[in-house]
Amino acid sequence: MRISVVDVGSNTVRLAIADARDGAPLPVHTAKRRLRLSEQVDGERRLGPCAVESIVEAVRAACAEAERWGSDEPFAFATAIVRDAPNRDEVLRAVEEGTGVRLRVLPGEVEAELTFLAARRWMGWRAGPLGVLDIGGGTLEVAFGRGRLPDFAISLPLGAGRLTREHLRDGEPPSDETLRTLRRHVRHQLRDVAARIRWEGPLTAAATSRTFTQLARLCGAPPGRHGPFVRRELTRKALGCAVTELAALPAARRAELPGISAPRAAQSLAGALVGHTAMKLMGIRALTISPWAIREGILLRRIEGDTAWWSGHPQPTERRPSAQRAALRLAAPR
Repeated sequence: MRISVVDVGSNTVRLAIADARDGAPLPVHTAKRRLRLSEQVDGERRLGPCAVESIVEAVRAACAEAERWGSDEPFAFATAIVRDAPNRDEVLRAVEEGTGVRLRVLPGEVEAELTFLAARRWMGWRAGPLGVLDIGGGTLEVAFGRGRLPDFAISLPLGAGRLTREHLRDGEPPSDETLRTLRRHVRHQLRDVAARIRWEGPLTAAATSRTFTQLARLCGAPPGRHGPFVRRELTRKALGCAVTELAALPAARRAELPGISAPRAAQSLAGALVGHTAMKLMGIRALTISPWAIREGILLRRIEGDTAWWSGHPQPTERRPSAQRAALRLAAPR
């Protein structure tokens, strides 16, 4: 069986196609279209007509490509850039009317659960109690667990793109006071979550997402051309040095550094600061980079035949009283 997923994120729309074989999503084909949606939101984080049309076109193209590769209909989902938009209902309707595909938005805590599932399968049981961090454009996901699914999963508004828009917008090297203010904001948001992770004391800490992958490369991890099975680590000490290095440069010049891509150069500083602050507060000295994240988590759920979890998620017009409580129930040990 060939399955696929379409991920509408802050910077790109990504298609991942895999063969479901031997209980693992074996990669067949990937494609991405760079939209930079995070640069197309207004002060209220509303997505304008051009941004909405670009999402429709990208989802339509991804689904057509999945069909050409012999995949079934992709599971299409959007992350915080759409989930947190005041006009997200309009975006979802436009995608369904323009493509026939139902674009879903998942609670951030469920994204954390799916990411944990993927990291656990990649790292294996020998990793023991596992903590997972994922920095996206709009949110930071944190999860911890001893089993297949997390015992604890949460999403915080600490995405690299969001913090760049709110605190580092002009692209110039920030002042020391600006960095102190941003770090205080991040510490305040992370305080309770960090206390929980310290209390749990994970044996292994892992990180996923393009942000962490690029920061690890900046700090000396092997490049992507060496393949997914090369061990990649990111130490807190090296990341602290990276924060200093990135802060000394204007956003436009950060892409000159190893691993930092031009589309993510502006938000690389915010991502590094969030990652370093989280590691420090949680008592984590090193992170292992997992190449599997939320897309692989969704593919794993599909391979396992578990589809009820997504069909049961309400759309924005059907909000439950507490999405977080529902998400934490999903994250209970099984």
